[in-house]
Amino acid sequence: MSSMRWLPTALIALVAGFAGAALWSISGLGGNPTRDYLLANPEVLPEAMNVLQQREALARLEPLRDELEQPFPGAVLGNPNGTVTLVEFTDYACTYCRQSVAEVNALIADNPDLKVVIREYPILTEHSAAAARMALAAAQQGKFEAFHQAMFAQGQVSEETILAAASEAGVNIELAQGAIDLGQFEAQLQNNVFLAQSIGITGTPSWIVGSRTLNGAVGREAIGRAIAEARDS
Repeated sequence: MSSMRWLPTALIALVAGFAGAALWSISGLGGNPTRDYLLANPEVLPEAMNVLQQREALARLEPLRDELEQPFPGAVLGNPNGTVTLVEFTDYACTYCRQSVAEVNALIADNPDLKVVIREYPILTEHSAAAARMALAAAQQGKFEAFHQAMFAQGQVSEETILAAASEAGVNIELAQGAIDLGQFEAQLQNNVFLAQSIGITGTPSWIVGSRTLNGAVGREAIGRAIAEARDS
């Protein structure tokens, strides 16, 4: 998510600060301390914008937290009973999601109490939705993690690679295709879109843990810090 979408709100707050300082000056009570401080310390602007972004994201997140952290049955990595939950919105056609697989695996190894809820968010290619449906069908059969790893390992998403990943994961493809044809996973995919839009997620990968929303391939260290913060909160 680009920080530009937050710019109007941040500018309103900034203009309000300047307006207050101007009134201070006009009334003869002093100079323009806000302006002087910002000119002397311009680095506080991105810091303040980051705080503002986090506050607004948290306000949207909290009413949906329980729903976000409740996975589609079986679509979970790590400790399914973990006390710290990391939610990932992902697309099998996403290069950055694929690059993040090893980092998520390492975070799971480092944090035995970590539950990773995978939310399929197929937005990139015409085959993304087909891969997402097969992933949920694999979850239905208790094969989600195996399919998740195998699908990303394929590199490209196509009808052939989806079937190859499903076969490698031990998915009963006939049963899976039957469930897909019956539309058993459409409500889940639609709900994932609703949740993403409600909290301002527009791309993959996106991460939610504790009070933090992280967008993009932010790296293992950044996610690890957010996990630690969530555990200590």
